[in-house]
Amino acid sequence: MKTSWYKEPWAWLVFILPFTAVVAGIATFIIANSNPDALVVGDYYKKGKAINLELGKIRHAEKLGMRFGLKLEDNFLTIRPTGIEKEFPLLNVNFYHPTLAEKDFYLALTADGNGNFTHYFDESHDLSGKWRITISPFEDHWKIQAKISLPQSSFIPITPNTAEAN
Repeated sequence: MKTSWYKEPWAWLVFILPFTAVVAGIATFIIANSNPDALVVGDYYKKGKAINLELGKIRHAEKLGMRFGLKLEDNFLTIRPTGIEKEFPLLNVNFYHPTLAEKDFYLALTADGNGNFTHYFDESHDLSGKWRITISPFEDHWKIQAKISLPQSSFIPITPNTAEAN
């Protein structure tokens, strides 16, 4: 006597394996499209072309002898010029997080009476961890970049270095 195909266990095994692969593929597709990775830099080619222009600004900062000290203690950021005896009306300071673009931020700092550039962060602003910092003047004719870890209780030197250019 012949049995029906759906009563055979081997038939179900043959059907269940491809069906499982299809379900897993659909689940993978849904997960991949619902949680896309954020790009830190969107256009890599244009950014790469801009590096050559930025290296000239870093070399200009080296030639001028630009140096800064940076300290972050108790949510109080202090940037002190140490390399050149020149007063700057405004410093552009960019903080770039290495992996999370939404944490990036910009500060425009003016000097206090001692010549230091200071900023106070509220408690909700978390700056702990590694950062890429860029310091440039208002005129944007020189630039300094550095990789730093925060918080820092003593001044760390920020010097122009073409090897750290992005």
